[in-house]
Amino acid sequence: MKVVETIDAVGMVLCHDITEIVPGEFKGVAFKKGHVIQKSDIDHLLRIGKEHIYVFELKEDELHEDEAALALGNLICGEGVHFTSPPSEGKINIHPDFKGLLKIDREILEEVNDLGDICIATIHGDRTIDEEELIGGCRVIPLTINKNKIDEVKKIIDEKGPIFRVKPFKTLKAAIIVTGSEVYKGRIEDKFGPVVEKKLLEFGTYVFYKTIVPDELDLIKDEILKAKEKGADLIVVTGGMSVDPDDKTPGGIKATGANIVTYGTPVLPGAMLLMAYLDEVPVFGLPGCVMFSARTAFDLLLPRVMAGETIVRRDISRLGYGGQCLKCTVCTFPNCHFGKY
Repeated sequence: MKVVETIDAVGMVLCHDITEIVPGEFKGVAFKKGHVIQKSDIDHLLRIGKEHIYVFELKEDELHEDEAALALGNLICGEGVHFTSPPSEGKINIHPDFKGLLKIDREILEEVNDLGDICIATIHGDRTIDEEELIGGCRVIPLTINKNKIDEVKKIIDEKGPIFRVKPFKTLKAAIIVTGSEVYKGRIEDKFGPVVEKKLLEFGTYVFYKTIVPDELDLIKDEILKAKEKGADLIVVTGGMSVDPDDKTPGGIKATGANIVTYGTPVLPGAMLLMAYLDEVPVFGLPGCVMFSARTAFDLLLPRVMAGETIVRRDISRLGYGGQCLKCTVCTFPNCHFGKY
């Protein structure tokens, strides 16, 4: 930092805000700290009485905070993500290009932040994100930063990939198989199917096949296989997931030859959920809580399936941390802790 004559300050960086007062009209900041002085600024500065100012002089190996923020944005934003430009006070905001599944690489994020002088903040990943929502921000801490620091970030990103990505949701053909003798025989109305169908529609997926079957293992098995033969990309079987002897859904799914990823999750509500794959087709066995609770384990796994990800057992095991829903009076999911780890 040094004092220079204003007429010699072009290209230098202000170290402090400069206030302008126009009696009866205006009082406020004319030039903000960090502003790079342009030739066109000189007359303005002189008119408000600034013959001398405190400045940083950028060296050849330094970047101004705004220039550094733009460089970082180009490095850390991957497919389906963009950043605001120009920066505001040395900061850029990160946004998705479209609705999809937000992916954030925590390992790379931590490695870049550990370099020092760089701040990258994010929301949690592996969740649904709408177009243009704020998903993170980035800035450098000092007014200027050595170019070598940005080069270090580039080396990390080139080797491991960007920090932010958004995967688009696929339009799947879904089949819903409602189980329950009481529903099949008309004793009660099916209220489970509509709940599931509404959740699927949120992702642009449509239900092309829906049926109701009694609690009979072979009939459940046959309907699952029929749905697959008809071209289902996703099969959801509702009800009959408890250990009650009359509940046959888990056995019906297993009898198809499907690979059971898990029967049971460390998530409440949703502990009795079953996740399987019949060849490449994901199959959900949904417990009754999905019908009654606003959010369950199904809401944590469904976005990933809709984005084309293959769920493995470890993906489900790790959901225990953050897996307790508090059933808030006003649900703010996914903007809450539920399912975040």
